[in-house]
Amino acid sequence: MSILLVTNRRDLTTDFLIRELKKRHLKFSRLNTDTLAGSLVTFNPVSNTIRIRDTHSHIYTESISVAYFRRPEIPAPEETYGGYREYVWTEWHTFLKTMYSCIGDRWFSHPYDILQAEDKSRQLVLAHQIGFNVPETIITNDIESIRELNGEFTLVAKPLKRALVEAKNTEHIIFTSSIERPENKDQASVSVCPVIFQRQIPKAVDIRATVVGDQVFTVAIHSQETEETRIDWRRGSNPQLRHEIIRLPRDVATKCVQIVQSQSLRFGAIDLAQDPSGTFWFLECNPNGQWAWIENRTGLPIAAAITDEMLKVVNRP
Repeated sequence: MSILLVTNRRDLTTDFLIRELKKRHLKFSRLNTDTLAGSLVTFNPVSNTIRIRDTHSHIYTESISVAYFRRPEIPAPEETYGGYREYVWTEWHTFLKTMYSCIGDRWFSHPYDILQAEDKSRQLVLAHQIGFNVPETIITNDIESIRELNGEFTLVAKPLKRALVEAKNTEHIIFTSSIERPENKDQASVSVCPVIFQRQIPKAVDIRATVVGDQVFTVAIHSQETEETRIDWRRGSNPQLRHEIIRLPRDVATKCVQIVQSQSLRFGAIDLAQDPSGTFWFLECNPNGQWAWIENRTGLPIAAAITDEMLKVVNRP
């Protein structure tokens, strides 16, 4: 049996999983896709297999029992290759997709299912259908639609997909933020691209529910204890932000498992908010979210649960 971890060289979360695999004496390979351009690769369409060789390891897709799609990055050739860098980059990206197909159904969660599940608008539709409380939401670049919803509620805004903005050799993260009622002068900036506008839920705590298979590992994040983290607990990356292990009501935990499994996933990192009345609100579900910091802070055995779930893929009929 061999486990393949598909990620990048800076991914510390994979280090947590490797520690668990070593503890169980399980055979594994780590493929840092950002360095793949330094490897020698071969695809054979007759056997539908791929071989990858570098100075450290050999990976054969035919010997992989289960693969974990963690945080791969597009291979980045170190040389510019004249004016052909984009061409080379595209070819490596395409080869990676071929590898994902080669592995077939031996994924912990399939990359294509993860890609589809990253659609936040689809998440909101599914959450509503399953029975979650979902804040009133629109996705728009129309200032009049924003004003209409803002007439009923205080709103927050957040990106539809990408939170990291890179421009002129600088980068910054767009956090969820409370917004003022837009004015006519804001039309040009509002219309640039669609944005998620959502009713602002007053919070008692933020909640991260990490689903692995049919298990739900839940922590309350006490975001309201500092001003900076009240709207978005990620802002400021406060290392002192209090995390508390809690147990969700059974119906809420069941819905968390349902929204993950309904998307053909074995893992999901779900963000909920609990308001002062005790009501739970669905915010989003990251199909490949971070979890190592939770295990590090609380001791919740998420790496062990992921390993157990991967072994179920190996041992299924």
